[in-house]
Amino acid sequence: MKISEMLSKGKVTLTYEVFPPRKGDTYEAVAEKARQIALLAPPFMSVTYGAGGGTSDYSVSLASDIKSRLGVESLAHLTCVSTTRSRMAELLRSLGEHGVENILALRGDIPPEGRSVFDYPYAADLVRDIKAQGDFCVGGACYPEGHPDTGSKAEDIRHLKEKVDAGCEFLITQMFFDNSIFYNFLYRLREAGIDVPVLAGIMPVTNARQVKRITQLSGNFLPEKFKAVVDRFGSDPEAMRQAGVAYATGQIIDLIANGVDHIHVFTMNRPDVAAGIHDSLSALLK
Repeated sequence: MKISEMLSKGKVTLTYEVFPPRKGDTYEAVAEKARQIALLAPPFMSVTYGAGGGTSDYSVSLASDIKSRLGVESLAHLTCVSTTRSRMAELLRSLGEHGVENILALRGDIPPEGRSVFDYPYAADLVRDIKAQGDFCVGGACYPEGHPDTGSKAEDIRHLKEKVDAGCEFLITQMFFDNSIFYNFLYRLREAGIDVPVLAGIMPVTNARQVKRITQLSGNFLPEKFKAVVDRFGSDPEAMRQAGVAYATGQIIDLIANGVDHIHVFTMNRPDVAAGIHDSLSALLK
């Protein structure tokens, strides 16, 4: 089923992101984690994209296995970065052959050698190409706090409108830790005429090391109540895991209470974290 159809049913959806094997991981180990998350019966699971080499093959394999072996719809991430048009055609053909019909079209992180090494300058270009090559449902990323490479939030919204006009049927946000930022972002989207469904991206922070990486890579605003959680529990791994799951769960409850029906959880391949959130929200998801 296409994600655009799922999101039109008027039901609360809680979905999960997983990533393919990284250095030191085996495909079997990651596939088992994906299987455990799939047991929660989410409407779909997304699979991040490893740009280049065998890692991109793992991305396609994992997305295909989630769909065909685990019986859960999958959303395959594809990026502009380091991807030629011919390679993209191969990936789309392979995904289509395995019944994967949902794609998240992303620009990806610019490599050190610069923009000239790939064929798609912007995500909107990738969206148009995917739509031209098959009957895919295509989504895109959005940034409640502004894209780090964009000069202003207004410019960022203009680029987002270009992606939607190119064929994006839904959007998934980057992580945020203050729901008021997301609510303000939604208002600005609607003002700009962007009316596709927006899935709120939630990151359960389960260890203190993640906080440093998040602030370095994304520059997210960290509210005082979040920093208090990390300060109090960051040195105790089990306490931090529980507190991180509780904080993310609290965000989700507030979002649902305020009419945000679609939540996408960045699980970091942690079935226990996904299950902790799911179990806390079981009655809300009925």
